[in-house]
Amino acid sequence: MSRDHGSFVPSRAGRLRRAGQTASALLALALTASLWLGGHAQAQETQIIYPGSMAVTGFSGTIIPGFEEGLPPGVDPVDETFIDTTRATLRVFDVSGLGGPASGQLIYTPPPFEVTAEQIGHVFALTYDDGVRDGVPSGIPNLYAGATSLHGIRIVTPDEDADGRPERQRRGTAGATFMDGQFGTENGGGPGAIWKIDGITGAVSKFTDLDTNSGPGIGDISFDSIHRQFFVSDLDTGLIHRIDANGALIDSFDHGVAGRPAHGLAPVADDGAVMDIQGAAFDSEDPDSWGYTQDERRVWSVAYHGGRVYYSVGEKAEIWSVGITRDGSFAGDPRWELTVKADRDYAVTDIAFDNQGFMYLAQRGPVENRYDYSQFADSGKGGVIRYWRENPDDPETESIWVEEPQEYAVGFPQGNRQSAGGLDLQYGYDAEGNLDTRSCADTLVNTGDKLRDNPALAEQLAAGGPSAVHGVQITPTPLVKPANVPPFGSWFVDFDGYFEDPEVEGHVGDVEVWRPCEGRAGYYEEIPGGYLPPFYPPDFPPPGDLPPCLDVEDVRYFCTPSGLEADLYLHDHAGFGGDSIKASSRTPGVGVTSPMSHAPGAPYTINITGHDPGDTVNVGLCFYRQSDRDKGGYFPCCKMTVPLRMPAVSCEP
Repeated sequence: MSRDHGSFVPSRAGRLRRAGQTASALLALALTASLWLGGHAQAQETQIIYPGSMAVTGFSGTIIPGFEEGLPPGVDPVDETFIDTTRATLRVFDVSGLGGPASGQLIYTPPPFEVTAEQIGHVFALTYDDGVRDGVPSGIPNLYAGATSLHGIRIVTPDEDADGRPERQRRGTAGATFMDGQFGTENGGGPGAIWKIDGITGAVSKFTDLDTNSGPGIGDISFDSIHRQFFVSDLDTGLIHRIDANGALIDSFDHGVAGRPAHGLAPVADDGAVMDIQGAAFDSEDPDSWGYTQDERRVWSVAYHGGRVYYSVGEKAEIWSVGITRDGSFAGDPRWELTVKADRDYAVTDIAFDNQGFMYLAQRGPVENRYDYSQFADSGKGGVIRYWRENPDDPETESIWVEEPQEYAVGFPQGNRQSAGGLDLQYGYDAEGNLDTRSCADTLVNTGDKLRDNPALAEQLAAGGPSAVHGVQITPTPLVKPANVPPFGSWFVDFDGYFEDPEVEGHVGDVEVWRPCEGRAGYYEEIPGGYLPPFYPPDFPPPGDLPPCLDVEDVRYFCTPSGLEADLYLHDHAGFGGDSIKASSRTPGVGVTSPMSHAPGAPYTINITGHDPGDTVNVGLCFYRQSDRDKGGYFPCCKMTVPLRMPAVSCEP
């Protein structure tokens, strides 16, 4: 598709993205849908993904097949309305130029690259890989999208009235199947499908399929570039699956069973519920009948970050993490991070981290599925917030994260909480709204409904475009509340360029930006380094075959806003029983500090300053019991020195 700049403004005779709530409105809008002149996404001969490209998922819209011939008298047009499989459920936008400073205006982008419901069904979660092709970095990633139930579940049975259309069903019944366009079944997909879109050609293929997923679909997908693997949350079972770069399932982590006990909570196993669209218990308008695993173990979002997978659980969202070992497997060290404090106890469906130490969270309202396609989520109250670590850690608080997050104003409606559940970080923009790739993560992009709808501001907003915008808000990251209320300091992009559907909710999904940050290491993104075998004082270890009381299993390095940090993974092989560690530099001119002293198990983090990239720095460790030290005077201390090979990367800003 051409990347020439222009306006992405479909004709007002465009497709129906979201159905109205009355039969007359549905008839009129379905008629306009049938007149759409666009075509299917085609494989491209040139790349479709560039630095700053913004992929967005959403509902494709509806159509009444054969509407031109008319409907029989007394037929409810809603019963004859189906997913428009020719329209897009995934678009990749060029947002490299926003046309000027932010003033709350709608941005008209060049025509996006599109993937249709016929090709992949409806999808929510998105991620990019690292662009490695046949073992060689290409600099152009592939895009991945996961099947979803968050844009509704629709079922049909075979045509009974000879009108050439299947029969829509509200309740489960014998012979029911998913409607065409629901899960890409026409292309071999299903509710556990993950689709791959080639970043060079635009070709679409099925990457993998979790065939045990009965219908709830995929919660989120995250790519681990260190180990070249994917982490995928499964809304049916609650498992986090680890999938290799070829799409093969490696293993899984069960938060309900293995995670909850780490925070003193009782384990909760999957109840085995499934989505049975042929069973009488299934109700298309009741998500409780869709086979989601229990709320206490339902993992929504996943994000690989700093050697751990962060994930959100439940409607009253908690954020947890689990470590990833050197070989890429789950470390078995789940950790509760925080319980989200927001205006509403809604699920967190997306997590992102920036290069300043902030963790961003997007909420999505509870799942709904109106039979008339008008509403898929209880929108209008979901927030976008960010947390950061306490520095230093406050021992009086349970979490290592601050207690009160900052919040962003999302959309113009009262309350400014129009989040649709997707977010990511984008490069910065200059004063004229042009993309600046020198700044890695200075802009927040998030999805939302009714983003420019506020009658009290209608006159002021009219100068910036239509009010019925369901799509993406683009905001400089410093603009947290009370700044940017109302959000005239943001830009807006509509998902499909159709502006005659002000009342629909939940029709937009996730957003993901391709953002390679060359020349600088992102916050908590692992950078290469190493270590040499530790050595001990002449009088230690004791004579004989006794092992050292402390040994090194792994060392990982990260660039942070305060400089280089190293996570030391240590193990008490001899059962010394220490509960505290202190570190000091054994290399002149180099400083080694630690934000806190604690026992092995979790990684022991130290800050290193005054070295040159590539140097070897000797770090002395003292492993002891705090109770011995508290008695005063001499106390036993297991001593060792670890030679750390510094990364050949500078962490200077």
